[in-house]
Formats: sequence, structure tokens, C-alpha cells
Amino acid sequence: MADGALTESIDTVRRDLAAAYRLIALHGMDDGIYTHISARLPDGANGEKRFLLNPYGLSFDEVTAANLVTVDETGAVVDDPYGAGVNAAGFTIHSAVHMARHDAACVLHTHTVAGVAVSSVKEGLLPLNQWSAQFHDRIAFHDYEGIALDLAERERIVADLGEKQVMFLRNHGTLLLGRSVAEAVKLALNLERSCKAQVAALGMGLTPLVLPDDVAEHTARQYEAAYDGMEQGGKPDPEWQAHLRRLDTVAPDYRG
Repeated sequence: MADGALTESIDTVRRDLAAAYRLIALHGMDDGIYTHISARLPDGANGEKRFLLNPYGLSFDEVTAANLVTVDETGAVVDDPYGAGVNAAGFTIHSAVHMARHDAACVLHTHTVAGVAVSSVKEGLLPLNQWSAQFHDRIAFHDYEGIALDLAERERIVADLGEKQVMFLRNHGTLLLGRSVAEAVKLALNLERSCKAQVAALGMGLTPLVLPDDVAEHTARQYEAAYDGMEQGGKPDPEWQAHLRRLDTVAPDYRG
């Protein structure tokens, strides 16, 4: 890859990751300074693996393209424009997934009220509507083992994830993988809507109307075809561009 193209690629990843942090905050899906969104950078000159992560101590609405920290696969800091380092323990899950799943350009972890609620029930996410049908039979599960500080847990997370893009960390939250930052964010927003809708529907005390398996599977494949067209077929992503335009209006400093 030519130097100019490489620079453009890195700049785009930095912009998109900063946008991801701002969008998660904008939708009320952040958890103070905790949880992370990581993005893979092109390999270094000697093949070293490099990733972007948020500076430790900043809230998601303070993250910018310029203050993102470059780390290696262990979470060790390679470049730190802001100077606060990173929460290395917070990269435990992300590093395991990135190193095992080379299709994962972005790994996004959340602790939302709705996501934690659904992760805390045996049934998980039910195919109650078009949003949740997207995830029909496409969610992995990992049992809670305590705060993810134990490096040995990484192997179990990766094994439980398998080839899926979405995982419920039981009694903990959600984990999403994207072939791009844009895909990870869209999956996260759709999963959050699905969880909120389930909590609302079951909270009415009426009988839930669960979609038949064949209808849910058909809907999931329709979503997949649309996403594949953008991630593999080179089709434009108008939804992501709309998200960026919104940020340009409400939080233009994310690009800085």
C-alpha cells in the first residue's frame, strides 16, 4: 500500500473510531469512563499488531481522533498523544478477540441497562420484532467470571464467541465485532434497540408474540445481505454517513 493510501486509511480509522465513541455517548450507551471500543490499525513496518483505544479517564464524549492511543496486542502503549495511558485491563477482552478474529476491525463492548438486563436472563434476546430478528441464532454467550482481569479468561471468551459477531457476556453486557467501525456501531445500536424493546414488551405483562423461526431467520439473512453488500461489495453506507453528518452538527470536535 502506498504511503498516501496508508495515511488516509489510518486517518479514516481514527475518525471513525472517535465517531463511534461519540455516538455511543450520544445514545446514552456509555458507562462513565468504563467499557471500550477498539479498532485495528494496519500492521506496523515490522508486522507488529496495532490497535486504537480511548485514553484512560476520558469520558466517551471527550474522545477525539487526535487523542486516541495506539497500543499493541498486549495493551502496551505505542503512541499516546493525550498522555494519560490506557486502561490495560480493559483491553483484555478486546485483545483476545482481535488476535483470534482477523475479520474484526472493531470490537465494541457496552454496559447498558437494557443490554445488561437481557444478558442477565436465561432466555437472552427473543425474536420479538424486526430489530431483534436481525440477531436470530447469531448470538454467542459467555458466562460471568468476575471483572475481566484474568488473562486466562481470554481463551474462554474467544472459544465461546466462535465465528459470531455478537456476544452476550452473561450478567455483564454485550460484545460486538464489526468488519469496520461503522458495522460495529450499527450492530450495537440495533442490539440496544432490540434489548430496550424486549424489556418494554415483557414489562407490559401481556403475552409476547415471538416470531416463528423461519421468519426470524429470513429477516436475519436480509440484514446480512445488506451488510455484506457494504462490507464486501463496496456499496455505499448511507446510514453511517448520516451518523457522521449528525456528529458534524452536534459534536464537530470529534474529528480534531
